[in-house]
Amino acid sequence: MKLSATLTQAATPLGIFRYRSFAFVWSSTALVGMGTQMESAVLGWFMLTLTDSPFLVGAIAGARMAMNFLAIFAGAIIDLVPRNWILTTVEFVMGAMGFLMLGLILTGWLEVWHIFAITLFMGMIRLFQMPTAQSLVADTLPTERLSNGAAFNTIAMNLAMLVGPVVGGVLFKAFGPQGAYLAIASLYLVSGMMAMGIGRTQARRAPSTESVIRTVGQGLRYALGNQVIWAVLAIAVIINLAGWTLHTSLAPIFARDVLGTDSVGLGLMLFAFGSGALAGSMSWAMVPSIRNAGRLLIVAVFMWHATILLFSLSHWFYLSLAILVLVGASFASTQALILTLLLRATQAEFRGRVMSLRSFAILAYSFGTLGAGALAGIWGAPAAAQVVGITGIALLVILAALTPKLRQA
Repeated sequence: MKLSATLTQAATPLGIFRYRSFAFVWSSTALVGMGTQMESAVLGWFMLTLTDSPFLVGAIAGARMAMNFLAIFAGAIIDLVPRNWILTTVEFVMGAMGFLMLGLILTGWLEVWHIFAITLFMGMIRLFQMPTAQSLVADTLPTERLSNGAAFNTIAMNLAMLVGPVVGGVLFKAFGPQGAYLAIASLYLVSGMMAMGIGRTQARRAPSTESVIRTVGQGLRYALGNQVIWAVLAIAVIINLAGWTLHTSLAPIFARDVLGTDSVGLGLMLFAFGSGALAGSMSWAMVPSIRNAGRLLIVAVFMWHATILLFSLSHWFYLSLAILVLVGASFASTQALILTLLLRATQAEFRGRVMSLRSFAILAYSFGTLGAGALAGIWGAPAAAQVVGITGIALLVILAALTPKLRQA
């Protein structure tokens, strides 16, 4: 009876935190995600108030992802070096860079090129953070709990998305960029401390005698040889080219120019988006084992871009908040299903490389956000969002028609 009760407790969704190393992975992900979401909101608003340029707002958002072409090399290193060591080091470096930005602000030495330089370097460092943390989800859990782990990983990121922008917007208004960056840098450092609690995992690694270039080539051949993996990675390209631009580079422009609000209003917009994202990810976390994940992913991506089109038509602040909840729920569903499919389809020794290809796909965001920022500067934010929504749906329909194994996964 006691054994039965124990097994029942472990089988519940929250029972996943009985795995100690996973609990530290989750805590680290939540904290670094909080800092990242605060930085995203603060950086966009800071650049807009500093330069009054929608194009530079889009450019700085793109700069955060511009180094993602190096992700395939990061993945090879992640598969060669203990992942818990990588995560700890990366998050401490992120904290140090946050304090560097704070120091430049406080001394009055900060210039626009400094912001771009630090942002580019931080983007390169984050190439290691996300795929390492996602690989550790699978490294620290048994196979039957992978879908729960993927959903809870998405919950951690969406909790950060819910709280981070609001806190960042309030801190920026109350204490300026220096107050916001003090909080951001501190969160990065604490996330590194959490990562120190992750034990050495037993997942298989590529032999240490392999060169990085050879390891990269093996990973590329592996991903291209599996239709489910490359199709999911193609969807990652689509959403970064299109859907992601709304709640990042376009959000500050909508807040000021369309909805007539300030940094606190921007924080509330991103809070609404985060609320929907949190609700969506928590719903998936309650599902013991996700079936037909490929078809569900296609539906989620379609709904994401359809709600973006709906948002582009609203000029009323509170209606826009309501629509952003739906956008967020579709976004979270997409993220959870992408991670579930990749973790299920990938062998342990290739996880770092496949997850880094997922990060490589984010390179499309740099092009998407530059294009969206330019369109917003020429035609306005609503027209830019409409182009984003239509582009995402069109590319998704083409991909779904070409990948039958994804529809069956």
